[in-house]
Amino acid sequence: MLNSNTTNFTNPSTFILQGIPGLEAAHVWISIPFCTMYIIAILGNCTILFIVSMEPSLHVPMYYFLCMLAITDLVLSMATVPKMLSNFWFNSREINFSACLTQMYFIHCFSAMESGILVALALDRYVAICDPLRHSTTLTNFVVAKIGLAVLLRGSILALPYPFLVRWWPYCRTNIIPHSYCDQIAVAKLACTDTHVSSYYGFFVVFSVIGLDVPFIIVSYIQILRTIFSLPTKDSRLKTFGTCVSHLCCILSFYLPEFFSSLTHRFDHKVPLHVLILIANVYLLVPPLLHPIIYGVRTKQIRDRLLKPFTRKGT
Repeated sequence: MLNSNTTNFTNPSTFILQGIPGLEAAHVWISIPFCTMYIIAILGNCTILFIVSMEPSLHVPMYYFLCMLAITDLVLSMATVPKMLSNFWFNSREINFSACLTQMYFIHCFSAMESGILVALALDRYVAICDPLRHSTTLTNFVVAKIGLAVLLRGSILALPYPFLVRWWPYCRTNIIPHSYCDQIAVAKLACTDTHVSSYYGFFVVFSVIGLDVPFIIVSYIQILRTIFSLPTKDSRLKTFGTCVSHLCCILSFYLPEFFSSLTHRFDHKVPLHVLILIANVYLLVPPLLHPIIYGVRTKQIRDRLLKPFTRKGT
């Protein structure tokens, strides 16, 4: 393990993931909720994919987008948590340089994709509520496929510069990453060169993703709420708004942890390092955990299909 201020190595063969600095003695205990959340996320998202694939009545745009969200959550979870748990359980801290870059790419790519899918779900709710008669002709399977491809391309292209920037940087301090996964900011701090280009590009990505997606979602829901409040009865307003609750909960579960993670990084000199890393882990673990639970509990079609074998047995 290289840990010298004078040794100059352009591309270290491996990085060392420190886990959660300051809480090494508690790694095993921390791994218990992390592992539980990971298992529930994998089972929940796989269940969503299985139910939608097996139920013809769910082959509509909303559930296609929900499947895209489930796949994104699965990739985000599997790209980070297994290595994190092997570190906590078996002290397997080394990660190959190329594997580190790959993990970094997947985190940025699929985080951007997840934001784009939430926008697509907002579009689906907007058309379904504000222009219901044209929903089937507006969001055809072909249009849904094009939206999915656009979300994939945007995430892939925006994330592409990150691993190239990291590969080009020289490293002469240490190869120890004070983090539980290959976070781009943590790796940038190890470089012995000016990394402002990476910071500027990071701001560009935030603007291209959050800065465009969140206003679109807000505008969509302003129009949705205007339509809902124009409905004649309270029951119809509540019933229509109920179709948006799952999506709104998913939006909050995704953007709120990201907001707090970004906010704490801006004031990292005032926030303990282990708190920063725990928040960063929550940002990756919580949305994949909550999304299938939210849609499983709030969406009658999924809930009924999930409980169908048990209700048959009971009758």
